[in-house]
Amino acid sequence: MTVPSGHQPAPMVVPQFFVRQRVTMMVNRYEVLAANPDGSEGHLLALAEQKRMKLREEVVFFADAGKTRRVFSFKARQRLDVGAEHDIVDEHGQPIGYFRKDFGASLLRSTWHVSAPGVEAVGQERNQFIAVLRRVWNFIPFLNNIPVPFLFHFDFTDSRTGTVVMSSEKRIALRDHYTVTVPDPRLDFRVAASMAVALDALQSR
Repeated sequence: MTVPSGHQPAPMVVPQFFVRQRVTMMVNRYEVLAANPDGSEGHLLALAEQKRMKLREEVVFFADAGKTRRVFSFKARQRLDVGAEHDIVDEHGQPIGYFRKDFGASLLRSTWHVSAPGVEAVGQERNQFIAVLRRVWNFIPFLNNIPVPFLFHFDFTDSRTGTVVMSSEKRIALRDHYTVTVPDPRLDFRVAASMAVALDALQSR
């Protein structure tokens, strides 16, 4: 892809990767995996952990399964706020982007805003019908305790040009599993991975 004039590629560019959820007793864990040339899952790019029962949502990404090095993270600015802004920082605590959920627009169709150097994008559920169906499902007695069986996907488009900068597609799997594609090289992998994990970890907020 050709980078628009005046816009430089991000420091870390990963055109495609996978996110796979692992659930434990006290922690939601996500494996961020590279995509091999044949489309299969490759090596671990990052391991993310979300501790439950915290007043401020925070997810930390580590470089390896042993969690020997913290490489980036995101954290909510406000406590228990459905529209809270989340700052994304690098391993040194320097900001590299942020995102927030648009609570009003999300009443009918989940909508997110993500910002990073050179990128301002809006993400929405791809299928409006599925978006409404998911909400109806959650209001039906007994069914609301059963995980929604519908696959839902998100597309993030540049706020100025309307071109797709990132897509997340949910796959059929026992646990939540996503294929994330980043056609815009201006979007840093760390920001894309944070947003991709947030789409699962914070979607019900």
